[in-house]
Amino acid sequence: MNQLDQLKKFTTVVADTGDFESMKAYQPQDATTNPSLILQAASKDEYKPILDQAISEHKDSPLSGDALIESIIDRILILFGLEILKIVPGRVSTEVDARLSFDTQGNIDKARELIAAYEKEGISRDRVLIKIASTWEGIKAAEVLEKEGIHCNLTLLFSFAQAVACAEAKVQLISPFVGRIYDWYKASTGEEYAGANDPGVISVQSIYNYYKKFDYATEVMGASFRNIGQITELAGCDLLTISPGLLQQLADSDEELTQKISVDAAKSMDLEKVSLDEKAFRFEFNEDAMATEKTAQGIRAFSADIVKLEKLIADLIK
Repeated sequence: MNQLDQLKKFTTVVADTGDFESMKAYQPQDATTNPSLILQAASKDEYKPILDQAISEHKDSPLSGDALIESIIDRILILFGLEILKIVPGRVSTEVDARLSFDTQGNIDKARELIAAYEKEGISRDRVLIKIASTWEGIKAAEVLEKEGIHCNLTLLFSFAQAVACAEAKVQLISPFVGRIYDWYKASTGEEYAGANDPGVISVQSIYNYYKKFDYATEVMGASFRNIGQITELAGCDLLTISPGLLQQLADSDEELTQKISVDAAKSMDLEKVSLDEKAFRFEFNEDAMATEKTAQGIRAFSADIVKLEKLIADLIK
């Protein structure tokens, strides 16, 4: 049994890609996308029919300018999601525009629009996770949405404070970014980290243990991996979202893989329960230089890719 098959015994494997063929090859339970992945896919010839369909459906639209482009991009996101849901048996994550990261109502409104579009296609909201940045505003938006049965995936999560706030908001799922935490510490200290000493691994383990110790229902999905060592150290996590290249490395390895984290182990730990209001959240988050820098960087990068996608669409509809 290869390492990918072994991992699937302990953890739900999610494909971190917008590429349909990769999903078919590795048979993940769920799939997650982001603006960067959609932009990459949309730039490939094999996905041109999706762009063409979204544009064609808007040929008689009363919309114009920015509103038309926004509507076409929303349709592209939905069409990608629909194709993904034909491949994976579980859920697809569809991301809200990162430029709404500090707009609670904007996140709520866009999430409702996306869910309505999926439901119009006959897709149950239980098969969709709305991805929102783990800002205070994003977390508060998710709290409202969860009460409406719109389940959320809080992304760009780098700190314990963000994780605690998400749990208290009863968010469905969080995506702590292992690789980007590792990147920051490696650049900051000049040291190499591996295995159990990896700061990204340690961060996700601490969040997982805290959630399980105190019976939070929020799912933990480790994301943004740089090597398979980070993945194998998190065997047992609720979910792990993995890029095609690393999925292939796991499939090519026959080394034994053991469960590293578990509910039972977490229950036996001596941990202190934490509660954060907005003031405490903002202070604790601000105290974490890595988390503040990586969250801001991630929002900027995803926002930039949305702008590139808008330009791509604008050029196509000229």
